[in-house]
Amino acid sequence: MLSGLSWLKPPRIRGGVHAEERKANTAAQAIVTDFPMPKKLYIPLQQHVGKPAEPLIRVGEMVLKGQLLAYSQGMISAPVHAPSSGTIIDVNDYPAPHPSALPIRMIVVETNGKNQWLELPEIGDPFLLSPEDISLRVGAAGIVGLGGATFPTAVKLNMGRENHIDTLIINGAECEPYLSCDDRQMQERSEQIIDGVRLMLHGMETHHAVVAIEDNKPNAFYAMAAAARHFPAIKVIQIPTRYPMGWDRQLIRYVTGREVPVGCRSSEIGVTIHNVGTAYATHKAIRHGQPLVSRVITVSGGAVGKPMNVEVPLGTLISELFAFCGVDTAQTARIVMGGPMMGDSLPHTGLPTVKATSGVLALTQAELKSTDEQPCIRCASCLTVCPAGLRPVDMANHIKANQLDAAVDIGLKDCISCGCCSYICPSNIPLVQYFKYASGEVAARQQAQHKSEQTKKLMAARQMRLERIAQQQLEEEQARIAAKKERERLQAEQETAAL
Repeated sequence: MLSGLSWLKPPRIRGGVHAEERKANTAAQAIVTDFPMPKKLYIPLQQHVGKPAEPLIRVGEMVLKGQLLAYSQGMISAPVHAPSSGTIIDVNDYPAPHPSALPIRMIVVETNGKNQWLELPEIGDPFLLSPEDISLRVGAAGIVGLGGATFPTAVKLNMGRENHIDTLIINGAECEPYLSCDDRQMQERSEQIIDGVRLMLHGMETHHAVVAIEDNKPNAFYAMAAAARHFPAIKVIQIPTRYPMGWDRQLIRYVTGREVPVGCRSSEIGVTIHNVGTAYATHKAIRHGQPLVSRVITVSGGAVGKPMNVEVPLGTLISELFAFCGVDTAQTARIVMGGPMMGDSLPHTGLPTVKATSGVLALTQAELKSTDEQPCIRCASCLTVCPAGLRPVDMANHIKANQLDAAVDIGLKDCISCGCCSYICPSNIPLVQYFKYASGEVAARQQAQHKSEQTKKLMAARQMRLERIAQQQLEEEQARIAAKKERERLQAEQETAAL
């Protein structure tokens, strides 16, 4: 069916649900690009997988848009750049865009209204650059996976070369309800996205790419197919609309027919995945030298007066985004960053948008599922819809009984927290919440165990060190005594000889 792929007939889709889409309010409108520049931008140093970036600016320093604010630490990290021109007024801890809202380190920029870019390097033909140089430039631009994983893109490009990847999949599924930012970008920025895909192929030294788009996005499919028509290495295909079709293992299995073994990475079977937004960011970084300083965000939900996809500078507070979109705070029952299935519920709007923010939802009470939990009726619906082939009800029972090891034994670590089981459960059992709690508790216990083991090792090393010191002191004392006795013997011999 497609050259380079190993199947003739698409495999059966495992699990999943047909969630109510609720994308119409935003998918039919063009991306809004005239968002007013906030007076202050709150830029977290941790917007990626890996170590937080380390700031290299000082309070009071003037910066330009695109200027490096913090450099990456280690291979699995990403730098942070100024989303606009202005003055650094603080480098301190502020609430994180997370359900806990615990403080994390941020750089605060007071914008000057000029939005003045740093002088950017002129780029010639990027395909004359070496693949290694492509990766370096992508890494320097602070690009991470914009589908939500936030894994540094340059690392995946390097892994593509090292693992001899034969297929690059561009994820255009966008299966979460409400979200349509990727859909709009594929419709409006298809040529730039395809150019980004070509640059990724060059950076990975790979010769085949597949752009996979759910079949509920026909306009995006036609736009992307038209943009790719002159590039035979890039195939644009439609895939069934079924949540969570955007999950990497589900998508790989459907597109290539290959199964990613448990505990392995997709690169080990010759495949890697990038989001369409990541491809667009790669285009801007390589063609124009622009780092990742803004992104398109879907703002939707029943409490939103003007639902839209809007491009905003990173570090914009959700409160300003909601004010721009006419959100009725009195009607807002829940604030969600991301989609309603896998997104995070936030405690308030005084939190910044980050590279992972694909959407911000203001949901009314009517849009929320009933929280009145009922006893399990053993219908097995949760088993049917689990895309990972797990037994959600059995895992939940073990977790309720505080038998976390038993839950791990039957697949807790393979759960992707997609929420299909909670969505389909007729008894309103919050299964995914149990799994998130248990995963966090298991991680905490492992950290505590690791800390205990490290403490034991340190104590054992200290004891050995003390014993070694004591032995050394004993030997030195014995040597001093022996030397003293020898001196006394020699002195006695001398006195005897003198007599």
